[in-house]
Amino acid sequence: MSKLFSQFFHAAIFAFTIVGTIFPAVLVVTLLGGCSAVPLFTKHLPGDRAFIKQFPAETNGNRLRLAIKDNIDMKGVVTTAGSNFFQTTHGPAKADAPCLAIARRRNVAIVGKTNMTEFAVAPSGLNQYFGTPRNPLRRSRIPGGSSSGSAVAVANGEADVAFGTDTAGSIRVPAACCGIVGLKTTFGLISIKGIHPVEPKHMDTVGPMGKDIAHTADGMDLLQDGFSGRYAAARSAKPTGASIRVGRLKLQGTDPEIDKAIDEALAKAGFQVVQLDDQFREKWDQAKADGNTVAAAGASSSNQAFLLAPGVSSRTKNIITLGGVTGASYSSAVKRKAAWQQALANVFQKVDIIALPTLQKAPPGLPLLNLGIGTLEAHVLQTQNTVAVNFAGNPALAMPIPASRRFGMPMTSLQLVGPRLSEAQLLNAGRIVEEAVKVVRPTATGDATAVKPPAAKQKNPQG
Repeated sequence: MSKLFSQFFHAAIFAFTIVGTIFPAVLVVTLLGGCSAVPLFTKHLPGDRAFIKQFPAETNGNRLRLAIKDNIDMKGVVTTAGSNFFQTTHGPAKADAPCLAIARRRNVAIVGKTNMTEFAVAPSGLNQYFGTPRNPLRRSRIPGGSSSGSAVAVANGEADVAFGTDTAGSIRVPAACCGIVGLKTTFGLISIKGIHPVEPKHMDTVGPMGKDIAHTADGMDLLQDGFSGRYAAARSAKPTGASIRVGRLKLQGTDPEIDKAIDEALAKAGFQVVQLDDQFREKWDQAKADGNTVAAAGASSSNQAFLLAPGVSSRTKNIITLGGVTGASYSSAVKRKAAWQQALANVFQKVDIIALPTLQKAPPGLPLLNLGIGTLEAHVLQTQNTVAVNFAGNPALAMPIPASRRFGMPMTSLQLVGPRLSEAQLLNAGRIVEEAVKVVRPTATGDATAVKPPAAKQKNPQG
């Protein structure tokens, strides 16, 4: 009973703080923003809204199709970062972002620039100007963000691979919401030059998204030279789950159906599962809080110049405003970063990877009222289990696994976390899980059917 009272007390204090101190500042920003005021009701535009700019389909369908998140510079195309303000005030990019270099050399088919939450600062995936990408699993649910369009494009078969960015979960959250695979790469491994920043000093990364493990590996091979060889070596070294030690992390507040799905998937994969203790869970929870603080401060400092810009949504302006309220907590969080990295390194002396849910709950529903005050974003931040990994700089994989009918969604998402530079090992572990379980995906008619992804299928990135 005392625990329940404590939770209620902290919730009440948070609500009082929002209403009594932060909400007035948010209201001022909304009023000063003028034309950034949003419609009262959420707009539902036609189509799946996966793309901000889609390029004509080619008749030769042999090349790998790549979609690029629209905060990544592509020569000759305006980088909107999901913002109407950028679309109307910015000229075309003068050069490609360096992360596109391999894709250009291999002449892949770039099919478009994908939709996203404005400036990549919100985890819901909502976008009031370009329309919110439609969740292919449940249209009434959020698609997850900020790489929402990349996830929807891949899930709907409009791209084989997509590039997204991940500061606090922006690849893995939409992957979890839309039932695809997403890989957050090691911090610093892939250049983030030419990408609109959120928190480039500590947390920004770029990574691949695909419908299955094979396509995600193809996407990683477009980001890192020689990755296909690394992945082949990882598969050869550990072809089955029997020799892979998995540390199972259970977090408070997780839907029991999600925990059940995670445990069943790990068992079917044949991993050596070790339960991680409460002491590590407490360190994870602290890292989640610290990571959210650092990411929020970064979102604020990176976008402070647009706080009063016309055409920037009130939702985005409010997130920028709230990020600036971090104060001394930012410095304290950054000071704890090294200790958190060491705590993870200690765990990886005992296990090869860590397994936990990507999200603690099913994706929330789309809001009927588009108030733009950030309550939905705060809710998603609390239910996602992703930012602690960004805070450490480690790689992490989100992948779909089947869920029971009682869960209300055909699938949930397993997150696998590894040591630095273990992208190939994570994808290999994901391959083992994928081969062991049947993932339920909706058909074109909207009915759910169970399918087993073809583990051996590989697209030729050379075209």
